[in-house]
Amino acid sequence: MIKVTALTANRDDPASRFRIRQFIRPLTHFGIDVREHYLPITRYRRQPLASLALLMRLPGVAASRTGDITWFRRELIPERFTLEQFTGGRRIFDVDDAIWLLSDSGFSEKIVAMCDGVTAGNHWLAEHYERLGKQVWVVPTSVDTDVWKPAGTAATGHWIVGWIGTASNLRYLQLIEEPLAQFLTQHPSARLRVVCDRRPALRLIPPRLWEFAKWSRQSEVENMQTMNVGLMPLEDSEWARGKCAFKMLLYMACGLPVVVSPVGVNRELLQRDEVGFAATEPNDWFESLCRLFDDHALSARLGAAGRKVVEAEYSVEANVPCIAKIFQQVCRQ
Repeated sequence: MIKVTALTANRDDPASRFRIRQFIRPLTHFGIDVREHYLPITRYRRQPLASLALLMRLPGVAASRTGDITWFRRELIPERFTLEQFTGGRRIFDVDDAIWLLSDSGFSEKIVAMCDGVTAGNHWLAEHYERLGKQVWVVPTSVDTDVWKPAGTAATGHWIVGWIGTASNLRYLQLIEEPLAQFLTQHPSARLRVVCDRRPALRLIPPRLWEFAKWSRQSEVENMQTMNVGLMPLEDSEWARGKCAFKMLLYMACGLPVVVSPVGVNRELLQRDEVGFAATEPNDWFESLCRLFDDHALSARLGAAGRKVVEAEYSVEANVPCIAKIFQQVCRQ
C-alpha cells in the first residue's frame, strides 16, 4: 500500500475537490491510501490569518513524514514558500493555474525545486515547469461523470443561458454583458443564470432578464442540469491561457452545448469534436446563442458530443489510472 498525504486548501476549494479529493476513493483500488489534510478556514492570504493557517498546517506536515508521498495542492500558504520543505517522503506538486504570474518572489519555483515531480493541468503549464528540469505529467482536471451528467428529463420554462464560477472570475462574464443583453432582450423566453458565491454587478442586463443562484455543493449539479447552454468567456492573457477549461468541461459533462473564448484548453476542446462555438467578438456571442436557441437539434447534437469527449478523456474514470501510475513511478525512483 502506497501512503499519500494530500495537503489541500479548504473544504470548498474547487481545485482541491476536483484535482485531489474526488480521486481518493478510486485510488484505493490501485493500492494507494490518500489521507487529506485541509484548512478549516477559507481566507488566509493576509496576516494574522496567514500565521494562523501556518499553525493549522502543522498536523498535516507532521503526518506527511510517516507516508511515502506528499501531494501538494499548490502552495500551503498563498504566494509563499513556507512549510513545504519540512514535509516527508517523495513530493508531488499539483498546479492548475499560472501561479508564477502572481508574484515575483519565485515561490512556486522554490517549491518545485524540492519536489520529485509536478502534475500540471495542461500542456502550457507543464512547459513552464519542464524548463526547471523537473519531471512533469499532464493530468487534466477531471469530472465525475456519474455525478455531473445530463438531466433525466427535459427542462421546462425559460431557456437558460448559464455561467458558473467563483467571484474572482466574474470579470470575464462582465466582458460579454453587451451581447448577452442584446440576446436576452430579443428573446423574451430566455434568461441568464449566474451560479456564484457572490452576486454579480451586471450593469447592462435588465434585472428581469437574469437570475442569481447562490453556489452550494448541494445545488451546483441541479443548477447546471437545468441550463440550455454554458458560457465560458475569457480574456486572451497569460493567466487565462493557464486555465484548465474546467467550467467548459462541467457544461459538456452535463450534455450542454458551449459558447466559449478560444483561449488555452478551451481551444483544444473545441478541436476535439463539434461541442459548441468559439466566440472572440461581441457579435460572435450573440449569433452563437441565437443559433442554439433556434435549433434544438443542433444543441442536442453538440451537447451529446461534448459528453462523449469528457467521458473518454476528462473523466475521473479515465484519469485515475494515470495518477496511480505517477505515484507508483515516483515511489520506485
